Amino acid sequence: MSGLVIDDVSMTFELPDGGKVEALKNINLDINEGELMSVLGPSGCGKTTLLNILAGFLAPTGGKVALAGNHVTGPSSERGMVFQQGALFEWMNVSKNIGFGPSMAGVDQGTINAKVNELLGIVGLQDFGEKMIYELSGGMQQRVALARCLANDPDVILMDEPLGALDALTREKMQSLVLDIWKETGKTIILITHSVEEALLLGERLLVMAPRPGRVHTEYRLPFAELGVGADLREVKQHADFGPKRDEILNMIWDMEEEIMGRTETA
Repeated sequence: MSGLVIDDVSMTFELPDGGKVEALKNINLDINEGELMSVLGPSGCGKTTLLNILAGFLAPTGGKVALAGNHVTGPSSERGMVFQQGALFEWMNVSKNIGFGPSMAGVDQGTINAKVNELLGIVGLQDFGEKMIYELSGGMQQRVALARCLANDPDVILMDEPLGALDALTREKMQSLVLDIWKETGKTIILITHSVEEALLLGERLLVMAPRPGRVHTEYRLPFAELGVGADLREVKQHADFGPKRDEILNMIWDMEEEIMGRTETA
């Protein structure tokens, strides 16, 4: 299994009035196998559009995406998605939600049961397999969503602001879980977030995008994800380089937002 290659990807949307919106322009990235990458940027910079192209939900209007040398032409079990809202099946219990993908793939029930039990342990829900989704908190539902994604054994996990709706304490616990899963499974994880701190914690590689059109602005290689594995993330935030890097990126995004507002006012 080799990496994910984004080759000169552009995306233009046509509007009902005949106009066009250039959402992405000339994105070029090589994402290594097992890499943990966070993607950050102001609203409208094309973060989610890019993730949907990687998932195969959208076909780019220019360029291409390849995983392990194979052109991405649509959704595949090789690329799993975790959404901001878990998109879980309310009429199924936790175990059946997690085992849904393998079940649809024709995996025998004994194998599914063993896999579900393993994943319940990994995400800390050992005693909740028979619970219905509506009985769970938001954080627990996102744990189920992550386990359901892992059940399909994807090579790449795509996460679209999966922790954005959680309270601060639950969010920190989920951040630690993402780091643990990354380190234990060796899977490639690409995470979209609006939180600069989260992007720093969950990205050994951090990509900052600029808007209109969406494009790569700046890339960082960071130590904080490795430092955070098995550690108290509050202590990681006390690292001498964490605060200055957070402020640098916040100022960068603030300047982008100011530029957007200036364009809007003069239009």
